[in-house]
Formats: sequence, C-alpha cells, structure tokens
Amino acid sequence: MDKLYSWYQAHTWALIPTVYLFMSLVAYLYYAVDKRAAKRGAWRTPESTLHIIELLGGWPGAWLAQKQLHHKCSKTSYQIEFFVMVALNLIGLAYIIYGLATSDWTLSAWKR
Repeated sequence: MDKLYSWYQAHTWALIPTVYLFMSLVAYLYYAVDKRAAKRGAWRTPESTLHIIELLGGWPGAWLAQKQLHHKCSKTSYQIEFFVMVALNLIGLAYIIYGLATSDWTLSAWKR
C-alpha cells in the first residue's frame, strides 16, 4: 500500500488538470448534445446528469458551453444548482490541494 499511496501523492498534481480538462470536454459535449436534442424535441439529458459531470470537474466546460451555445443559461433554478456544483467542486479541490501541500491527508490510512 505504501507504493500506491506514494504514486498517488506524486502524480496527483498532474492528475488534477488532466481530470478537469477531460471532464470539461465531456461536459461541453453533453451540453451540445442536449442543446441539439432540445431543438429537435428529442430525448434530453437529465439535469442531474449534467450536474454530476459539473461536480466531478466538468464545470469549466459546462460554463463555456452555456456561454457559447446559449444553453441552460436563462433558467434560474438550473443556474443556482450549477453554482452549487461549482462551489462543492472547489471545496473538494481545496481539500485535495491542502492535503497534498501539508501531507495531512485523510487517505493516510493507505500508509498503514
């Protein structure tokens, strides 16, 4: 377990931007598909799915899609939930960065 923990800690700094980039691309694509479905009157992506993608780090891509595609940007209830997902994601990111910077990490149980 020591090796796994060491690998995780050493590579997390590189994984963070990679995850955000990947999830942003996923979010943008989901928004684009949902926008197209909305125009056609087809089956739509559930808002809960979009919010989970935002929470998992896709919120920058979701925000960009909202601005470029003009999708989900005028619905107040959606925007409130969107910014809650952004806040929760940033709190989680701060926790990860704090843990990496201080090595006071709740995953230190892996070391045992």
